[in-house]
Amino acid sequence: MIVRIMGEGQVKLADSHFVELNELDDVLLKEMDSGDGPGFRTTLHALLDKVRELGTPLPDDSLEPSELILPGPDATLEEVRAMLSDDGLIPN
Repeated sequence: MIVRIMGEGQVKLADSHFVELNELDDVLLKEMDSGDGPGFRTTLHALLDKVRELGTPLPDDSLEPSELILPGPDATLEEVRAMLSDDGLIPN
């Protein structure tokens, strides 16, 4: 799957990594629901760091369509809330 981190670029991730990423996504949803700004920020960074760690960066000139778009590390709680689906940022 091709994942775009807004403002950074794209990475290719194996589907097998989504179980681990969904765990962080679930924590992020709980923090957003409770309005835990500091927890949200920490978990968002952990999620993006994990995507960068597990993914293989695509060249900047790659024109692959992104199957999943994640917010950048500076996104606000409100901006991320606007991006959410019923499953969170990462589909189950």
